[in-house]
Amino acid sequence: RTFNYGLGRVEDLAGIVIVLIILASAVVALYEAVSRFIHPQTVSNLGWLAAAGVIGFVGNEAVALFRISVGRQINSAALIADGYHARTDGLTSLAVVIGAIGVWLRFPLADPIIGLLITIAILGIVWQSARAVLVRALDGIDPGILNEISHAASHVDGLGKIKDARARWIGHRLHVDILVAVDPATPIATANRLAERLRHELAEHISALERTTIQFSSR
Repeated sequence: RTFNYGLGRVEDLAGIVIVLIILASAVVALYEAVSRFIHPQTVSNLGWLAAAGVIGFVGNEAVALFRISVGRQINSAALIADGYHARTDGLTSLAVVIGAIGVWLRFPLADPIIGLLITIAILGIVWQSARAVLVRALDGIDPGILNEISHAASHVDGLGKIKDARARWIGHRLHVDILVAVDPATPIATANRLAERLRHELAEHISALERTTIQFSSR
């Protein structure tokens, strides 16, 4: 009885934690870059270092693409954010490769400079991920979803005007509340049939739909 709507919000919390981890990665990358400006370090075994960086970048980017793709398919903001987290690890590995090349070309400052550029890129990922996760956590939705609701309703003959429509994500499933205008003389059985037809149309138009609550209001 405590969690009447389920535990879908845990996914939002997970997304926020992932964003904080990505932010921590940016802070560490910035610290390391500034530290190497102030205290340059001698880098050895450049070939092995570059090879490890390439492997790390390719592996992490492959994981990132997979997680982001699946996250978009199942409408999971947390999984998409986790994909971006893997991408930040890949960017860090890429920085190692470019830094090693710079040192090999007798330009040791390439390492901290690339570190700063990677930090900026990671901060961009933080902003993109945080915006998506926080909008979802605050019950924000893509306005296109409301357009889909109106479009689905237009396929139900005899349905009155949609007076209000709202939707929100719980986890990666969508919950919709609709208020429909109805003639006071409409029989209850007729109203119920219209509601069922509307639910069917919504399910056809919105694949992530979990639950639809329909209320009728006299005109």
